[in-house]
Amino acid sequence: MDVLSEIEDWPVDNAVSVVVDGQGAIAGQHGDTDRPYALASVTKLLSTYAFLIALEEGAIGLEDPAGPEGSTVHHLLAHTAGYDFDSEVIRFEVGAKRGYSNCGFEKLAEHLERETEISCADYAQEAVFAPLRMNSTKIAGSCAKDGWSTAADLARFAAELLTPTLVSPQTMADATRVHFEGLAGILPGYGRQNPNDWGLGFEIRSTKNPHWTGASHPAKTFGHFGQSGTFLWVDPVDRLACVTLTDRNFGPWAAETWAGYNERVLKAYSA
Repeated sequence: MDVLSEIEDWPVDNAVSVVVDGQGAIAGQHGDTDRPYALASVTKLLSTYAFLIALEEGAIGLEDPAGPEGSTVHHLLAHTAGYDFDSEVIRFEVGAKRGYSNCGFEKLAEHLERETEISCADYAQEAVFAPLRMNSTKIAGSCAKDGWSTAADLARFAAELLTPTLVSPQTMADATRVHFEGLAGILPGYGRQNPNDWGLGFEIRSTKNPHWTGASHPAKTFGHFGQSGTFLWVDPVDRLACVTLTDRNFGPWAAETWAGYNERVLKAYSA
């Protein structure tokens, strides 16, 4: 029995899981890959890619002032600008800790729109979704949490993350290394992590424990999970990616299930 079929035993009404290999091909799938799901914070991966393209194009700069005084695009992308999780309240000094924030990403979207006169949603549509043929994907509101997509579309996106074509390999390598090293912070749903490593928009597994990926996942594994019960991880060492979407919000069921599932997926498909 394929490990992906385990999602049938999860306490959810609908779920789908897809594994993508290093050649960008579907290595395995289970569930309806054309059903749209709310992505919650997995939306940040889509927005991040739009921001990276904007950086390469010179539309915005990493050291552009953005957010609270002393903060830059760099701080906002790496969740070190000081914002509260979901408000403009400042919780700490710029660069002092890792404070995961929806508000920070929304400030990035505002900066992009000021500089380009194009909304983040439209920029992502033109720069990311259209060229990757992600025809069932949209950002309908906040660039931090209001994305919708299908597993089929996100499999194409995962293939792009494994072998970038819309940004240079150098840009992707820089975005998926740790920025502002050694900062502690809260990983939502998993508690305080020290360090709570992050790249430019991408969460990096590093040494985090507990975590939603498997214990055998390389430290360089990157991706994101969402409050809507969704996740996407990319393992650049074993050249694998996994997209999993459900219609039940993240909670104890997910924290207890995902790590073991992802461990088994990695072992099954990297063999």
